Amino acid sequence: MPESNSSARIVWFRNDLRLQDNPALHAAAGAGGPLVFVYIDAPDDGAPWSPGAASRWWLHHSLMSLNESLGAHGHTLVIRRGPAQEALTSLVQDTGATSIYVNHVYEPTLVSRDSILQDALAARGVAWHAFHGSFWFDPANIASGQQTPYRVFTPYFRALQKLGLPDHTDPAPRQLPRLRRALHTVSIEELGLLPKIAWDQQISATWRPGEPAAHARLNKFLDSALIAYPEQRDVPDRDATSHLSPHLHFGEISPRQIAQAINAYGAHTSAPGFHAASVLLLREVAWREFSNYILYHFPKTTESPLDTRFAQFPWQTDGGATLRRWQQGRTGIPIVDAGMRELWATGFMHNRVRMIVASYLTKHLGLHWLLGARWFWDTLVDADLASNTFNWQWSAGCGADAAPYFRVFNPVAQGERFDPHGSYVRRWVPELRGMSTDWIHQPWNAPAGARREAGIESRYPEPLIKPDEGRKRALDTYAMWKEISEQSLK
Repeated sequence: MPESNSSARIVWFRNDLRLQDNPALHAAAGAGGPLVFVYIDAPDDGAPWSPGAASRWWLHHSLMSLNESLGAHGHTLVIRRGPAQEALTSLVQDTGATSIYVNHVYEPTLVSRDSILQDALAARGVAWHAFHGSFWFDPANIASGQQTPYRVFTPYFRALQKLGLPDHTDPAPRQLPRLRRALHTVSIEELGLLPKIAWDQQISATWRPGEPAAHARLNKFLDSALIAYPEQRDVPDRDATSHLSPHLHFGEISPRQIAQAINAYGAHTSAPGFHAASVLLLREVAWREFSNYILYHFPKTTESPLDTRFAQFPWQTDGGATLRRWQQGRTGIPIVDAGMRELWATGFMHNRVRMIVASYLTKHLGLHWLLGARWFWDTLVDADLASNTFNWQWSAGCGADAAPYFRVFNPVAQGERFDPHGSYVRRWVPELRGMSTDWIHQPWNAPAGARREAGIESRYPEPLIKPDEGRKRALDTYAMWKEISEQSLK
């Protein structure tokens, strides 16, 4: 491995834990001089949205994978503890580095932190080089015809398509010169990212974090599930979605690499339906990009509704026992409970079911969307601040391109449509395995004999609120709030 005594260049990994198609890494390697690779554990820098437990689990394993990849190039990932400004200042002193290379992050508190950092480093004569490595486009450069931020997804996606979704990627650099001197580093294990009580067995059995695993998952999806994606993606008991969201969040794979892989696959397939399926998959990746675009332009949405009319909406902010039953998958609504138990066991929930459980919490139960957002933040391996905020506000009816508040998902109808045989419910709610398919999504309406035969009387709870009652309560609340709001404007 080449060594050099010229000025060191620090590559600071954040949510870009990969060597391929990493603009910051590529630029640093091309600039010459020894490279220092660092990850700074600074959870408080992101407060009040410091990483949750499931995210920390993923981060531990992703860092291990990245360190292994760097080891193949003769490097060790330097681990320092935050705050980031203190850690970087110390590393600059240790290495004599004159420049730092990063890929942009878009979480509001981290944007502010980076701005302060850049000024502080400039005062020390250290250059700051930032790149857009996590998305197709810089959100600052996309605007509507009125030169205002888009607030509706479809015209935003059309704008991206007109620009052309980038699919050029850079391979990992072959030459990564290293610094001659050894540097102090904390071990990944010392960060304490893994749980002290072993609740992660099924998560470990379900997921393999890291850059190689991300590409393996993408390739498997393209080979086995892409063509059927339009028909199967809403069916929760099928392995019909890409499961790339945690890999994208931690930057183990980039949107450009996904576009490139899809185009390469399309060049070698004549399968009917490829074009429609590929556009739909890219549209889902663009939905993620749109959520970050909204967060970039409207940073207060992590705590406040984008639709400011909902600032005074009477959601309950203290969920108490009701919230706990929702978290535990004990609402008495089978499709909701199945989703919540899948989440707890695997750190993941099927997207269709995410919409169902979110609608039930915010509309049937009348609880504040932030209560749900915080629970997802702690339990999802793909917890992404922009996506989490955007999707919860969408479900609650108060965000960008949101489902109207008066659109209330019927969990029974949703279950019967997307889990018609009850396979998903039976997998995650074993109390209902003996229930007839006719009643699997509404066991409270089953004849007494069917309930006795299934043995659920004492094993599965009655609904916190039945779908029809919850819908009526939600619509009554909405009508009352709308009337009060209109009167206050007169």
